[in-house]
Order: sequence, then C-alpha cells, then structure tokens
Amino acid sequence: MRKTFGAGLALLLMGQAPPTRVGDLAWMSGRWLTSDGGRWTEEVWAGPRGGTMMGFSWTGEGSNISEYEYLRVQSGEDDEIVYLAQPGGGPGVGFHLVQADGASATFENPAHDYPQRIRYARDGDVMVATISKLDGANALSWTYRRQ
Repeated sequence: MRKTFGAGLALLLMGQAPPTRVGDLAWMSGRWLTSDGGRWTEEVWAGPRGGTMMGFSWTGEGSNISEYEYLRVQSGEDDEIVYLAQPGGGPGVGFHLVQADGASATFENPAHDYPQRIRYARDGDVMVATISKLDGANALSWTYRRQ
C-alpha cells in the first residue's frame, strides 16, 4: 500500500497523474436501463473485483430479446486497461482505455471496423454510452437511468 501511494505521489509531484486502475471505473457499476415504448436496452456492471469488472448488455422489445453481449473491463498487458466486448457471445474484441476521469471513460480500437470508440459518461443517476468511429462518425448513444 505504501509503495503504491508513494509511486502515485511521485507521479503527481512530477506533474503526471497516477495510472488508472479498474477500481477507478467503479462508477460504471450498477443496473442501467433505457426504454422507449416497448423497446428496451439494459446494461449491468458488477463492481470491481480482482482487477476485473464483469457486465452484460441486452436489448429487446416486450419479452423478446433481440441482441445481447458479454462485457469485461480488466487489466491487460503492462496493467493497461482493456474493455472486452463479446456481441452475441462471440469472440471478444478489445478496446484500450485512452482517457478516464471520475465520471467518464473512453476506450478505442482503431483496427476494428465498428465501433472503434466506446465512451461512457455518468452524471448522477444517468449514464450515457456512445459508440462511434474514431473521428466521431456514425455515433450511436444510449442514455441509461440507474435502476
């Protein structure tokens, strides 16, 4: 604990912020829901445990589920944080954390066709998830309310 605190203090004194840890993204945890008419999308994130956050998203209309994906945020190589998405339960696609603060996080993968950027931003009981190309094109957003 003292080594971690000392290293973080040294970085701050040198003008650099300490590296983001998965635990710093705990603000994403919870059950988040958006609905319009009978169509709904729900995203659920467990709090951080063991350097990982597990989640899932599903979309449907009424009682029918039309799509789902498994989600994971974890430390990758060199303690870099990676967001892994598995649409439809298929192979995971990784997006690297490029920006984070106490209420937002942006993950990118320039080699992926679409999306290339995934961004979460939270303000109280509202969280907005946005996917897009790196230049912001083809943006789609979901505005969730905490349940």
